[in-house]
Amino acid sequence: MTQAARSMKQNIPEGYSETSLKSYIKLLGVSRGSVVELIEDYQDFLRLRGLKIWDKNDPRVLKIRDIRVIRDINDNPNSLNTLKLPDDPESAANFLLTLCFQESFLLNQQIKSLEEKFVNEGGYTENLYKKRIEVKYKR
Repeated sequence: MTQAARSMKQNIPEGYSETSLKSYIKLLGVSRGSVVELIEDYQDFLRLRGLKIWDKNDPRVLKIRDIRVIRDINDNPNSLNTLKLPDDPESAANFLLTLCFQESFLLNQQIKSLEEKFVNEGGYTENLYKKRIEVKYKR
């Protein structure tokens, strides 16, 4: 689970740092695969212990999905206003499971957006080739 979570997190900035849009999309896909693996792990954790997997419309899930991260400027400008991980295993696993589903949704949206950009603007190699042709025929 630790490796899947780390892979999910690390592939996002690695992809962003790529020159190639195609490589960025690919690394986001790897990140998405890792989050799906993590979702399966949390669901297995709950099932193996006879704990309930909360439905996406469960009021507890809706509360988690409603979290907004904001700075607490009164106490500490560097602290974030986020929920604490619950103490009981069912609540904690469902909390993390909900966050994983949100991450999966956001990754899907990012990939879709980058694919549209790739279709409309072309990729790195294609655009370099176009520039090369422009330079070649200006001589």
